[in-house]
Amino acid sequence: MSFPSASSASPFPAPSDMANAIRALAIDAVQKANSGHPGMPMGMAEIAVALWSRHLHHNPQNPAWPNRDRFVLSNGHGSMLLYALLHLTGYALSIDDIKAFRQLHSKTPGHPEVHITPGVETTTGPLGQGLANAVGMALAERLLASQFNQPNFPIVDHFTYVFVGDGCLMEGISHEACSLAGTLRLSKLIVLYDDNGISIDGEVKHWFADQTPARFKSYGWNVIEAVDGHNIDAVDAAIAAAKANAANDDGPTLICCKTTIGKGSPKFAGTDKVHGAPLGADEVAATRNAIGWPYAPFEVPPEMYQAWDAQVQGTHAESSWQALFNEYAQQYPQQAAEFKRRNAGLLPEGFAAQWQSVVSTISQNKTSVATRKASQNAIAQLANLLPELLGGSADLTGSNLTDWPNCGALRAFEKDWQVGQHINWGVREFAMSAAINGIALHGGFCPFGGTFLTFSDYSRNALRMAALMKINSIFVFTHDSIGLGEDGPTHQPIEHAASLRLIPNLDVWRPADATETAVAWGAAVARGQTQTPGPTCLLLSRQNLPALPHTSETLNQIATGGYLLQSPNQTDGAQGQTLTILACGSEVQLALQVSEALAKRQVLARVVSMPSVTVFARQTKAHQEAVLGALPLFVIEAGVPDAWYRLGAELGLPTRVFGISQFGESAPAPQLFEHFGLTADALTQTALEWVQSL
Repeated sequence: MSFPSASSASPFPAPSDMANAIRALAIDAVQKANSGHPGMPMGMAEIAVALWSRHLHHNPQNPAWPNRDRFVLSNGHGSMLLYALLHLTGYALSIDDIKAFRQLHSKTPGHPEVHITPGVETTTGPLGQGLANAVGMALAERLLASQFNQPNFPIVDHFTYVFVGDGCLMEGISHEACSLAGTLRLSKLIVLYDDNGISIDGEVKHWFADQTPARFKSYGWNVIEAVDGHNIDAVDAAIAAAKANAANDDGPTLICCKTTIGKGSPKFAGTDKVHGAPLGADEVAATRNAIGWPYAPFEVPPEMYQAWDAQVQGTHAESSWQALFNEYAQQYPQQAAEFKRRNAGLLPEGFAAQWQSVVSTISQNKTSVATRKASQNAIAQLANLLPELLGGSADLTGSNLTDWPNCGALRAFEKDWQVGQHINWGVREFAMSAAINGIALHGGFCPFGGTFLTFSDYSRNALRMAALMKINSIFVFTHDSIGLGEDGPTHQPIEHAASLRLIPNLDVWRPADATETAVAWGAAVARGQTQTPGPTCLLLSRQNLPALPHTSETLNQIATGGYLLQSPNQTDGAQGQTLTILACGSEVQLALQVSEALAKRQVLARVVSMPSVTVFARQTKAHQEAVLGALPLFVIEAGVPDAWYRLGAELGLPTRVFGISQFGESAPAPQLFEHFGLTADALTQTALEWVQSL
């Protein structure tokens, strides 16, 4: 795919006119919606012309082409810049879609959303996360290239470009992500910084005085400073220099572009007034006159579309790559088939049956084991079946147990790059989670990362974005309760499981033994191929848990999220089953003990294990009623109790929840369970008194 160079003669329309087409569409769409952010699209228009018309490899007729360059608009409030580019270059985004900016069910929402708008690579809005997603994308590109490329066959060979603003760089996630990107020497990551000096509150010099170039140099980045962001040729040359850095594997590049926010607006350019509000009818007219744009709102002349159109070039670029791939497939048929499978996000043929066999074998082992260790054992089994498995931990590998035999550690050395399937993310929970999202979005891998459950708070917005995007990211959170013991309340999760369960589309599993853990892992990796795709959280214990008394019937039910683990036998004097004891995680063993103790007092209690209430909530009401037995519910979980009442209320069941409504304490785990009343004796007495009061 060839592009005109900076020195080539520019056909009409001139590049400056192409930039003004972006400005006009941005101000018109924001004005019509009476909502939006026109300043950034107006200020970055020339930067966009340089990248999109001279460097970006993409195909508007196939936004999913595997070897396309990835473009991420991290400063997503300037979404009209991206929508204008997609519309002008020939994506399936019509002028009517542009007119419907920020309207209900439109393809042009207020911030870019993947799977909504063709050509959008990731959902951006929370500043800095797009940049961290891009780090994951660049990492995925490099790993895929190392796994699949062969001499003379660079079938994986593309760049990741990112637009960022001051806000992205102020957010702490930018430090986490960019520090790691420099350490890993992700040379095909190119970031263009819109240095306009303005945020919503005004001039950022009063609160953002960082020496940004020095900061990025300290990370190991190449930095191109003081580029005139309104000089298309200068930006073009800077991008060319960044690509030359990549060819030498010199690390990622930051291009610092000095711009004027709202450029073209006679009244508001360079001020916060143009950041997040429409210009107003008078200023829109004045801006049109100032930039020499004589056309009516939303009118783009045919020659402008012709100048911007990337369909022919994009089709040619993809066709050239496809020819290369076809030859690659002839010489390396197995690798080609594997690349296609992984790029499509498909599991290997027969995976479900193979994993069911693994689960069955695990269920026969009655050894007590912490579910974090059971998770590691499951990961090792998955790695034998899924070469795309890519794991890691935020500096807690030995605690999260997210590595496995022969996984190999990912390392970037001064002159070499060591390929591995395990990533040491460092103490960067937020960046890890957002980069995992970027890896999942890029395709080709099944990524997961681990930390302590309490530190999910650091990751939370990235978890929310994964759920919003319905992508198959997997998050491993260990030390799931007061059972971790002496580290005390700072590390003991009380509200975290309940909090995560509130996020729509996020499946949360808290398994009670090795078998449930294996089922949870199988569900997590396969979720992308279900009718309800999305991310998964696995909440795992530090302490050993006994194997549950599984049968062939219960094994088939675990995947529904909740199942009848034990139904009591009739005893003398008992008048039938009286209640259902429901628990998850380490508390299931307590539920079994309480059921046994109640039976001795002629109170029959069914025991339901519910490793995933979020999955259980998707089952039919008939299934839910069959599992819970239409009996009063006695729920046990070492966490805040409130959310469990909703389950009983939805099914009209009297419900009593025994949980923990205060922060933890520092002590050995057995002492803590006794202190909080999470013992068989205490729970039996509480359940008995409650049943008698009904």
